[in-house]
Amino acid sequence: MSESADQPVIETRPFPPFLPPQATVMLMGTFPPAGEKRSMEFHYPNFQNDMWRVYGLVFFNDAAHFQKPSEKAFDADKIKAFLTERGIASCPTVYKAIREHGNASDKFLKVVEPVDLQDVLSQMPACRHIATTGGKATEILLGIQGGGIKMPKTGETVPFPYAGRELTLTRLPSTSRAYPLSLQKKAAAYRAFFQTAGLLG
Repeated sequence: MSESADQPVIETRPFPPFLPPQATVMLMGTFPPAGEKRSMEFHYPNFQNDMWRVYGLVFFNDAAHFQKPSEKAFDADKIKAFLTERGIASCPTVYKAIREHGNASDKFLKVVEPVDLQDVLSQMPACRHIATTGGKATEILLGIQGGGIKMPKTGETVPFPYAGRELTLTRLPSTSRAYPLSLQKKAAAYRAFFQTAGLLG
């Protein structure tokens, strides 16, 4: 199928949300990168993205904890087992999108269809805390909620009532290398969130 400027390619998220049924926390980004940028078929698959290094630092004090030994790739099975054990869900805020510049930049991501948040939450009755991994994901969720909630600053938590549930929404810094914050400072923000959510002592 040929591509042209007047026929943009609409992509559907390449893998499903990861929703442990007992999850109390859900992290939500925007949209996974294109296939050639993935080191695995799971969320935050780009080896240049620091998400799984942040998780490694926060929970194991080891940025390489989820990296495959001697490979520039993350270990999806190890990540899934960890998320299941801790009750942490991961779900993009976007279901269908157009990459206006062909890359993973949120700035040039046109949202065609956002996530069905009510359906996602219905599969996790204990989920009470949502964290977004960047400004665009936060903006999309506030649009879905539709209650006129003011855009939180990075690191800020706001009430997020939705579908009859009293949730909280925390805006966390992006783990993209393009976001100008050190890995240690990103990890500190995520650590604070997981402590507040009761997953860290």
